[in-house]
Amino acid sequence: MSILTGGVFATKGSGDDIAELRSLVDDLGRRSFDAQLGRRGLPDRFDAELWRNLDETGLARLTSAPDADAGPRELAVTFYGLARHACGVPLAETDALAGWLGRRAGIELPDGPLTLARADGEFTGGRIRGTAVGVPWGRAATPVLLVRGPDGPLVGLLDASTTTLTQHHNLAGEPRDTLQFDVLAAQLNAVEHTVDDELTTRGAWSRCVQIIGALDSAAMLSVEHTRQRQQFGRSLSAFQSVQQSLAGMAGEIERARASVELAVAAADEHGFDSVVTDYAVTVAKVSVGRAVGPVTTTAHQLHGAIGVTSEHPLWLSTLRAQSWVDDFGTTNHYARRLGRLALAAHDPWDLVTGDLAQFDVNAR
Repeated sequence: MSILTGGVFATKGSGDDIAELRSLVDDLGRRSFDAQLGRRGLPDRFDAELWRNLDETGLARLTSAPDADAGPRELAVTFYGLARHACGVPLAETDALAGWLGRRAGIELPDGPLTLARADGEFTGGRIRGTAVGVPWGRAATPVLLVRGPDGPLVGLLDASTTTLTQHHNLAGEPRDTLQFDVLAAQLNAVEHTVDDELTTRGAWSRCVQIIGALDSAAMLSVEHTRQRQQFGRSLSAFQSVQQSLAGMAGEIERARASVELAVAAADEHGFDSVVTDYAVTVAKVSVGRAVGPVTTTAHQLHGAIGVTSEHPLWLSTLRAQSWVDDFGTTNHYARRLGRLALAAHDPWDLVTGDLAQFDVNAR
C-alpha cells in the first residue's frame, strides 16, 4: 500500500495499516485549510489552533517524544497530509529535526513547536557567536541550535535573551528568519560529527515527502478546474491538449512519488543514519527536484489568469513546492553526487540494485 497517497491520485485497497492515522491527518489538515481560506498572505502565519490539535492528538512529536513508538512511515503520512493542505506549522522541524537533535544531545526540550538553526560559530572568551540564516518559523518556535566548531558540533537551545531575530520569508511566505546568537559555550552539548550529516538526510527526506503532498494538491486543483471550466460549450478537460498536459503532470508526480516511497521504505527499514537511506534520499531529491518545475508550470498554465492570483489556493501548493525543492541541498548538488557515485562504480548496475558496499555514499 502506498504511504504517500491522496488527492486526485489516491488509490484504495485493503491492508492499509495506517488508514486511521491518514484519516486523522487529512481531517486536521482540511479543517485548518478551510479555516484559513481567504486569509493567507505573505508572510504566512503560524496556525496555533492546528498546533493545539496536533499536540492533543500526539501528532506533534510522533517520533521525538520520550515514549514515542512511531517511525518514518508514520512521519511520512503526517508530513505528506499536512503539506497537501498547505498547513502553517513547523511539524517536520519539530519532530524529525530539532526534536531528534535535542534528544540526541541530551537536552530537555520545552513544549510547543521547535525549529532547527544551523551555523558556523566564532569561539572567543568562552562564548560562541554566529548567524543562522533561513531558520524555518524562527519567530514562532523555539530554536535548537547546532553550531559547527573546530572540535565538532555543539547543540543547545536559543531564546530571546541570546538572539537577535530578523524576519524573512521564502517564496511561499513561510517564515525563514535570521538569528544572530551569542551564547556561553558551556551551555551547549557536544555531539558526534555524523549528527550534522544525518540532519541533512532527515531534512532532505522530509522536504521530499512534503513536496509530493504539495504536487498532489496542485494536480487535484488542476483536474477540478479543467472539469469545471467551460470553453466552446464543453469543459476544458474534454480537449486533447489539456488531457495530455494532465497526463504529463501525473507522470512527473508518479515518477517522483516512486523515488520518495523508496526513501520512506529505506528510512523505515534501515534508519536515517544508514548509507542505504542516504542513497535513497539522494535519488529522491533528484527525481522530486526535476518534477517540481514541469508540474507547477503546467498547473498554472491550466488555470490561466486565475491561477496567478492570491485569491486562488493554487499558489499555496506550487510556491511551497518551489520553495522547498532547494532546502537541505539543491537538485544539482544531489545530481552531481549521484553522478560521482556512478562514475566511481566498477559496475553502475550496483547502484540500481542497491549494492552499496563499495561506495562512499556519505561523501558530500
